[in-house]
Amino acid sequence: MTISNNQRRKMRSAARFFAVQALFQMEATAQTVDSVIKEFEDHRFGEIFDDIEMLEGDVDTFRGLMERAVDEQAKIDQMTDRALVAKWPLGRIDPTLRALFRAAGAELIAGDTPPRVVITEFVDVAGAFFPDGKEPRFVNAVLDHMAHEDRPGGF
Repeated sequence: MTISNNQRRKMRSAARFFAVQALFQMEATAQTVDSVIKEFEDHRFGEIFDDIEMLEGDVDTFRGLMERAVDEQAKIDQMTDRALVAKWPLGRIDPTLRALFRAAGAELIAGDTPPRVVITEFVDVAGAFFPDGKEPRFVNAVLDHMAHEDRPGGF
């Protein structure tokens, strides 16, 4: 079966969404990255939850984000801290946003995806988690700062 470019893009977007959920779960439950990756691949990708069919996520994108977010967490957290206002260190923000910044930071430092695409994708993820809030604009500002710091020539 051939996968269209549009379907591949949707699968990568789903992988980003799942990575945020999985990183949140790791922080909340102290599970290992390997156990969370296995759980998501076995039980979340393409499953139906509360009558909502979950998209099939791109496994390579998901694994890459997860592994890089864990391996490079200190670097990503430092980048995020520098992007936040001094009164709001990373430890004080919502755990979902921490997970989002770690997943997005992992993709930014990988350097495979243009920074504007990473920012747009993760602002969309923020909108899915916080549909009525100001968080998507906040995410946009923080990720823009992180991207300019990590890849200034990427714009």
